[in-house]
Amino acid sequence: MRGVLIVVAAGLLTACSSTRYIRIETYNPGEVTFPEHVGQVLIVNNAVPQPKDTGYTYELFGEAQDACETKADSALFVACRELGEAIADASYFNDVLLYHDAIQKDRVMYKEAPLTQEQVVALCEETGADAVISLDRLLFDMKKSVSRLGGTYVIGTIEVQVAGIIRSYMPDREQPLATVHLRDSVYWAESADYLPLLEQILPTSEEALEAAGQYVGAKAYAHFVPHWVNESRWFFTAPGARWKEATAYASDERWDMAEERWLALYRSTKGWKGRAKAASNLALCHEMEGDLEEAHEWASKSYDLFKQHAGEEAESTKLQKLYMQVLSERIRSDAKLNMQFGEE
Repeated sequence: MRGVLIVVAAGLLTACSSTRYIRIETYNPGEVTFPEHVGQVLIVNNAVPQPKDTGYTYELFGEAQDACETKADSALFVACRELGEAIADASYFNDVLLYHDAIQKDRVMYKEAPLTQEQVVALCEETGADAVISLDRLLFDMKKSVSRLGGTYVIGTIEVQVAGIIRSYMPDREQPLATVHLRDSVYWAESADYLPLLEQILPTSEEALEAAGQYVGAKAYAHFVPHWVNESRWFFTAPGARWKEATAYASDERWDMAEERWLALYRSTKGWKGRAKAASNLALCHEMEGDLEEAHEWASKSYDLFKQHAGEEAESTKLQKLYMQVLSERIRSDAKLNMQFGEE
């Protein structure tokens, strides 16, 4: 199954306690599931750039500056390009195309206008695409501020808030296949000995908008294709030869050998705490080996022991409850991944 793939992305992170943390990557489905026959998708810009005198404020030494203007046209194109490149890099579709021109040219930016079925059909016929992913809206709110720190020394900040809508379309559907709402921000803070030097360091207004468009475009790809996500996991350690041996195997990513030691400890340990820790570690072993159902069962055993003896408010109990929820979500994601890859 596709969804069970996991790789360790970094070495062990040691802590001054009986818990070791590791970083892993989990393979997750896209939020949008396209029909199985979709092999080629087209990325289009259906957003109208906001007027150049809208969405930009600049405060210099405590005073608002007049006539702040910046153009957002290129930021929209950059967002579409980055979205397309990120989707292509995921190697899920056979091909990803970027439409050569903006779709809308004469409507008001605040009036939303999703693609019509006729437009989607025409775009697919023109390019040979099976589906369309459209940037239907992208608005920016940029605030720039420059302050004195003493003498000629100055500090400047730029914050760009971004809100947008991306939709996926199929030529045989009247309504969009899915609608994704975007909201994010990009921030800069720089200092310099004097104002002219600061202006060279900080991005220009158009550069800031382009960077914001690049950021949200590259980030939005995960809504449409399976992707890797960095996560953290942990396992418990304890004194004793078997515990140390299991820890050594886990540190070397030899999860089958670590599983053998922790299973023996679970069966032989009389104290509830040792059994709870061993059960939690066994859950991790099974997750790393791709058996999510078995991992959830062991995580549940660990949770029950912690809850019964330490109480619901204990940190270890809460941690195990969180791990059970993560595994439950991975099981659901695994089923969705199989569907997206056309597997049973």
